[in-house]
Amino acid sequence: MRRVRLLLPPPRGTMAGRGRTPPRLPYSTWRSEPARSASGQLLAAASGRVGREANGAPLRQLQGARLLSSRTETLEEEMKRLASYPQTSVSLKATLDTGLGLLLPEAQGGELNRRQRMLIQIATFLRRELPVRLARRVIELQSLPEGLHSMPSVVRVREWYEQSFVEIRRSRPPVDAEGEQEFFNLLKGIYERHSPTLVTMARGVHELRMKMIREHGEGFQFGDVMQIHSFLDKFYMSRIGIRILIGQYLELHREPQLPGYVGLINLRTSPAEIFAQAVEDATYLCERTHGDAPSVVLFGRTDLAFAYIPSHLYYIMFELLKNSLRAVAEHTGVDSNMPPVKVVIADGETNEDVVIKISDEGGGIARSNLPRIWSYLFTTAPPAFESGHNEFSSTGDHGTDTPLAGLGYGLPISRGYARYFGGELNIMSMEGYGTDAFLYLPRLNNRAEPLP
Repeated sequence: MRRVRLLLPPPRGTMAGRGRTPPRLPYSTWRSEPARSASGQLLAAASGRVGREANGAPLRQLQGARLLSSRTETLEEEMKRLASYPQTSVSLKATLDTGLGLLLPEAQGGELNRRQRMLIQIATFLRRELPVRLARRVIELQSLPEGLHSMPSVVRVREWYEQSFVEIRRSRPPVDAEGEQEFFNLLKGIYERHSPTLVTMARGVHELRMKMIREHGEGFQFGDVMQIHSFLDKFYMSRIGIRILIGQYLELHREPQLPGYVGLINLRTSPAEIFAQAVEDATYLCERTHGDAPSVVLFGRTDLAFAYIPSHLYYIMFELLKNSLRAVAEHTGVDSNMPPVKVVIADGETNEDVVIKISDEGGGIARSNLPRIWSYLFTTAPPAFESGHNEFSSTGDHGTDTPLAGLGYGLPISRGYARYFGGELNIMSMEGYGTDAFLYLPRLNNRAEPLP
């Protein structure tokens, strides 16, 4: 029987159905910054030769390595040139200010209203910035170590990036309302195409893991291959940035905007409300896997609200709670009196950060395993791909219809979300007793994204 004790009012939204993404957050946050258009280096106009085949047919339907097969060298040269350009690092405050139209040049106007001018400003920036970021990822995917670049799933991801690069480069500049709408439709398709990237890359790593075990035996320490981990860390941090850039733009097109939102950003993000939703989902998964789940108790600033991206906070809380519930259920057994998981939200008027602590009595983590919990190549649970969970192949990042553990990506991805706008995620553990997770979230400021 479920035992969830929440010392706060219930959230305003509820799950539409088990195993489905909660509907109360913006559409694009569940698969997911504009910057000042003058803040980045302006790129040259897209080359027409990259955009079409010799017969003039559009490249939209072509895939990856098959793009411009007769002109592969030309495409590679174009990608290498753009990959050499600097990326434009942006901040949460810049994202918010741009979405509010606060960074529009006063000289602009004409027949366009303020909202149209804002969307054109963002679209213009994205058309210049996204090819640089996509090109860098393609170059890195082509030079992966340890044979990872040849894994079928990794090849598929590279093809998605190549195709998106070409489509953006061949698009016409969004200088008017019609061109901006065309660019919106293009990015909407690109956003959907890349939704399964996280899981597809995880499958590629699993494919390499199985290959190395076949070649070197079960004793092969795959989790110690730091070169691969370093690449994945940079790749996923970059992906977070690209998803925010596109997702924010797509959400700003929503009419009307969700109350209290500017694109992806909720001006009054409530950790307590998101916590309640994460508890509900994590408890459901724990009960589905173990038959029962410990209760969860919340203390501290349940009235706190600040500007943040709710989907990021949900993902982190869900992963931490999922780990704690599973640890307690496995350590104490579901037939015993399971100790509750305790969550504290701490904040003060002069605090630099909002701090959230999640504590469990789930037996802790061995000291030798602590450095490895941040690795994409290490998991203490059976791999999801070996358990028949093929639904991963078509889902996005944040769905709740997933196995309780197995990918080994929860903690490193959560730390990436925390660090993206200047926060941090730390884990302290006492083997034989339990684990404390400390999540630090900075108040709205100008700290820019940590671009790889």
